[in-house]
Amino acid sequence: EMSGKKEFIRINPIDSVAVALQPLSKGMETELDGINITLQEDIPQGHKFALHEIKEGDPVIKYGYPIGKAKEKIPAGCWVHVHNMKTGLGDLLDYTYQPKKSNIKERKPDEFMGFRRTDGSVGVRNEIWIIPTVGCVNSVAEKIAELSGKYVEGTVDDVIAFSHPYGCSQMGEDQENSRKILADLIKHPNAGGVLVLGLGCENSGIEILKNYIGDYDEQRVRFLNAQDHENEIEDGVQIVKELLKYAGSFEREAIPCSELIIGMKCGGSDGLSGITANPTVGGFSDMLIARGGTTILTEVPEMFGAETLLMNRCENEKLFDQTVDLINDFKNYFTSHNQTIYENPSPGNKKGGISSLEDKSLGCVQKSGTAPVKGVLAYGERVKNKGLNLLSAPGNDLVASTACAASGAHIVLFTTGRGTPFASPVPTVKISSNNLLFSRKNNWIDFNCGELVDDSTLEELSQKLYDYVLRVASGEKVKAEEAGFHDMAIFKQGVTL
Repeated sequence: EMSGKKEFIRINPIDSVAVALQPLSKGMETELDGINITLQEDIPQGHKFALHEIKEGDPVIKYGYPIGKAKEKIPAGCWVHVHNMKTGLGDLLDYTYQPKKSNIKERKPDEFMGFRRTDGSVGVRNEIWIIPTVGCVNSVAEKIAELSGKYVEGTVDDVIAFSHPYGCSQMGEDQENSRKILADLIKHPNAGGVLVLGLGCENSGIEILKNYIGDYDEQRVRFLNAQDHENEIEDGVQIVKELLKYAGSFEREAIPCSELIIGMKCGGSDGLSGITANPTVGGFSDMLIARGGTTILTEVPEMFGAETLLMNRCENEKLFDQTVDLINDFKNYFTSHNQTIYENPSPGNKKGGISSLEDKSLGCVQKSGTAPVKGVLAYGERVKNKGLNLLSAPGNDLVASTACAASGAHIVLFTTGRGTPFASPVPTVKISSNNLLFSRKNNWIDFNCGELVDDSTLEELSQKLYDYVLRVASGEKVKAEEAGFHDMAIFKQGVTL
């Protein structure tokens, strides 16, 4: 429900608050559903105001759900934020499965131009990746990439080294995570060729990693242990030249979008993220899934407070149980480190109008659209089922985006209200929730959802995003790629030796 030139929005008819779509001034009079409201104070963009009196202890309703409780009586027209409301979340909860049917209609897949690999998988880039098994050879990997750059030609996009500080001095689950993620990246079809660069004495050396990689094309994946070579840089460049020749034999060809896998993540959220950018990505997700494609939603701590929505969209009881475990395992991870489960939202989130974790989470899960949940993935596990998948990873932007890539995402869609320049191992599309960010950080932002505040509809904007994603899949570079940014981060939880 928008008023006039969209000054504010009441997202759901039962909401007790509305969200300012632009800065609103004290004394402004407005009318909603026959009720007259006068603003009692200035309301910043993205922030909430009460539509009627909210009594102390009563739930504050936004997105049709409680986002917390009033700490005091809040009169109509007053600003609602951290000073007068608090989270309503407790610790572990009991969940019951109340399935909700989805009504996504199947459509014929569109095509994009991608690279078909020898094993039948599909890539949207044709890059050479240099993957260090251990942080000790990061600089060597970067040097090899730098020196090989001049040999790049034909259909090959780039030679990229993925530095990380792990692969040694790790134990238990951390070591396991490093091996899984490195193996996932080695197998990623956006790489036409891969040089796995080892040192020779690390925990997660080449021979160990081979067990995680499984079958591989010997022309596509090459290995080099630096301790075994007199000049590992020279020899590394020689291998990359051979990989360039191999990868250069691949050409883009028409591929149905049912083979696309897209990761969905948000960071630096503001009060408009859950209203403009995240619902647009949700609309995109539904469109891709209707055409047989796959999306991955991650960052489990930002499902806390909205998890029941996802649970009830699970296609069957088994997936429901897996989603309950996904949530509870993450809560237990926090408590086992003596941390509070709800240490969220961040300072930037609060400044942007997000008042509680439920507020943030309900906004975050808008990215999942309305499709049924078809898969629940452990960290480092690769996607098996088409449709919407939930992936276990933390909220950290670099770790979660890398996790999406490792699970098979060809591209990551990243919505933000504050802006960020980072990249991930795959093209990372930055989507702004507001016009100001888009105009100010045009060197970061690829797609603007602030238009929703003006005159675009959600359907139009989702269609526009869908068309843009197919262009990116067909080779159009995103801003971070143009800047030459490629980041990678692995989830670290435990001891460093």
